[in-house]
Amino acid sequence: MLALEIPALPSVPVVGSDRRFPVGRIFCVGRNYEAHAREMGGDPTREAPFFFTKFPQAIVESGATIPYPPVTRSFHHEGELVIAIAKEAAGIDAKAAEEIVFGYAAGLDMTRRDLQNAAKEKGRPWDNGKNFAYGAPIGAIRPVEGHGHVTGGALRVTVDGVEKQTGDVSEMVWTPFEVLAHLSKIERLLPGDLVYTGTPAGVGPVEPGNVVTVEIAGLAPCTITIGEREAAFR
Repeated sequence: MLALEIPALPSVPVVGSDRRFPVGRIFCVGRNYEAHAREMGGDPTREAPFFFTKFPQAIVESGATIPYPPVTRSFHHEGELVIAIAKEAAGIDAKAAEEIVFGYAAGLDMTRRDLQNAAKEKGRPWDNGKNFAYGAPIGAIRPVEGHGHVTGGALRVTVDGVEKQTGDVSEMVWTPFEVLAHLSKIERLLPGDLVYTGTPAGVGPVEPGNVVTVEIAGLAPCTITIGEREAAFR
């Protein structure tokens, strides 16, 4: 018997069915598009992929209004392709990674940029800048079965209809399957994991009232509205 009741883990709708994908863990890749790596001060020609995490409770379904988070004054959008994992895997290569994918979605790695930058300057983890409530919006997952893999396609982020980020999934420094192969050598991948694969250049701030949309060719869009700062944090 449990000592207390806690909310069920989040889940994400699956395109074309009434099924939902249960979310276990969220991994995110840093600086996986060359132009974005350079705008953030990195050198993509020399860096192997690196990862950070978000807790599953950061998941937000498309269509939601999310509060402007506490502490930050620089809340940024980062539009990304998200990979949903179907099978357990460890130490696999890129070819084998194709077999563990359940599907793909458009998502946002929302970032408290000022907190992230402060952590970088002090050589500290990025958790406060990246891992917080409502920080991982996601659209419906398109399954591989019947649709195939996503290895290319236009990626576009708009804020109030104004284009802010553009790129193509094919421009990743490390392909989706290479990302999974690298990650599987660091941590055993499990069914229910989500992997946010990095963002193209053009990240920038959002404010209360803004509507942010991520579109990736062939996938359901992810749209959120930025609400006011939660009353408890004003």
